[in-house]
Amino acid sequence: MRVNSLKHDDPDFPQLLRHIPSPPKQLFWLGAHPKSFLDKPRVAVVGSRQASSYGAQVTERLVNALTKAGVVIVSGLALGIDSIAHAACLRAGGLTIAVLPSGLNQIYPASHLGLAKQIVENGGCLISEYPPSAEIYQSNFIARNRLISGLADVLLITEAAKHSGTMHSAGFALEQGRSVMAVPGNINSLGSEGCNSLIKNGATPVTSVDDVLVELGIDPKPLQGSRAFRAGPNEQKIFDLIRSGISDQRQLAAAARLNGSQLSAALRGLEINGYIRAESGSWSLK
Repeated sequence: MRVNSLKHDDPDFPQLLRHIPSPPKQLFWLGAHPKSFLDKPRVAVVGSRQASSYGAQVTERLVNALTKAGVVIVSGLALGIDSIAHAACLRAGGLTIAVLPSGLNQIYPASHLGLAKQIVENGGCLISEYPPSAEIYQSNFIARNRLISGLADVLLITEAAKHSGTMHSAGFALEQGRSVMAVPGNINSLGSEGCNSLIKNGATPVTSVDDVLVELGIDPKPLQGSRAFRAGPNEQKIFDLIRSGISDQRQLAAAARLNGSQLSAALRGLEINGYIRAESGSWSLK
């Protein structure tokens, strides 16, 4: 497939990137034209390269719901949260943009070549500011992050350590005037220190996809079937936590501040009434 290119002064060059600090002088892309996404809501989803099971589950759940709401997912094709976000978007039948730190003739990381092909084949695109066969330098990885946030309306960080490259993305987003949102994590987890720190310093916490949709100006859709949700306060807490992406029983108990018997009663009530189901030791919405 031929690599296409756009110079900064080309009329089709994305306006969003034309006006960010240190705009790219040229863009190279494979797949759909970058401008074809700019009339749709876009969320950049990024995070740790060493995603925990919690980070992976939250990312999959939020991206699935965002995609079904018509949101384009932007990320960096990296290991961990980035690739999980791209893959979840594709499974939900959506469009996703991958911004690479390499030329498009040498997909990085090479292990994601298949994922990159799927993105293009399903109507998305791969973007780079580097010529197709350019060498990869360490500085490319941080520089790439300014394009990820620059292409989005909202930057959503689902899991990140305090000193990870993802924190550069948050800095770029703030500099560009983009909304920064983060998923809170376990205060004992080093992998969540970055998200918790961002929230403490003003980032919008995300405990449900509705938080992101409201930030985008999209009315959250009612629950499937629009049936009334009849539950007690403990069941409501647990339902909302599962909906936000928490599925492990111990994490549910800690987040809801319920003891074992209270948690069991709430889970049993939700299951009997058809709102949730058990899946390999965890819980998910029906």
